[in-house]
Amino acid sequence: MPATSRPKATAADTLSTHPIFSSRKIVVLLATLCCLLWGSSYPAIKNGFALFAIEPSDFSGKLLFAGWRCLLAGLVLLLIAVCSGKKIFALSVKSLLEISLLGLLETSSMFILLYLGLAYTTGVKGSLVLNGTAPFFSVLLAHFIYRDDRLSRGKSLGCALGFAGVLAVNFNQELLGFSFRLVGEGSVILSAFFFAVGMIYGKRVSRQMDPSLMTGYQLMIGGSVLLLVGYALGGGLPESSLESSLILAYLVLSTSTSYALWAVLLKYNRVGRVSIFNFLVPVFGTLLSAVFLDETFLEWKNLAALTLVCSGIWLVNKGK
Repeated sequence: MPATSRPKATAADTLSTHPIFSSRKIVVLLATLCCLLWGSSYPAIKNGFALFAIEPSDFSGKLLFAGWRCLLAGLVLLLIAVCSGKKIFALSVKSLLEISLLGLLETSSMFILLYLGLAYTTGVKGSLVLNGTAPFFSVLLAHFIYRDDRLSRGKSLGCALGFAGVLAVNFNQELLGFSFRLVGEGSVILSAFFFAVGMIYGKRVSRQMDPSLMTGYQLMIGGSVLLLVGYALGGGLPESSLESSLILAYLVLSTSTSYALWAVLLKYNRVGRVSIFNFLVPVFGTLLSAVFLDETFLEWKNLAALTLVCSGIWLVNKGK
């Protein structure tokens, strides 16, 4: 039988490799570090809201808090780029537009929809919906966009185990009663979708520019939009102290580090291989919240969640 011709791979299908950042051990180490930093933001943000006197219903205040966090994190990355000799202003109009769109998708839209949704649903359900659906969206979108990142039986099972881990760590009596509000859980789902779209789009943009530079600009632009919206809604940060400034400084540094490393990992690896680690974020968040907020963490559900998520990660990243 004559051999059937296969369509040529496009630029979007070609995977860039790196001797260090494509290494399986390095991917596991750095992706886990990113999720650990994101997980640590749970208790840090909760303490930050208390120290800045931001009430749970203060939507504009939360946007300002997130806006300053992202804007300053972006400026830190750009300052590091300048100190390392990179030309941060040598951007074409096309690159600037792409980065602006990325900032709107992965930062502005994500935070606005997340905080809007959390105002109309419980924190438990919000955490479950966000951290449970974002990796699913990433894997599904990658399946249709990249030919070398198709869904497989192992990847599907790994995602299922990861979602089961998120369900376990969030297990609560509230989850036994089903309820769905478009402005509540629906907004959180949209937030997770925009975050996933931002990751896919950021992978494409990073092929033409340095990932840390791209991340710095998108955080700065996205954070600026959050500040504009927050102040336009009449928001303000009523109180400031040394403790609150230190909390904000930690969030700025952890955000700049995690987002920059995540962008590098996505540039040199398949989306499914990296995004599966997102299931670790609520596990780390629960454990660190227990440590810093004096809560109980030696519970069966936390151990079960960690076991399920790690099993899912192993299934996705194991060799053929």
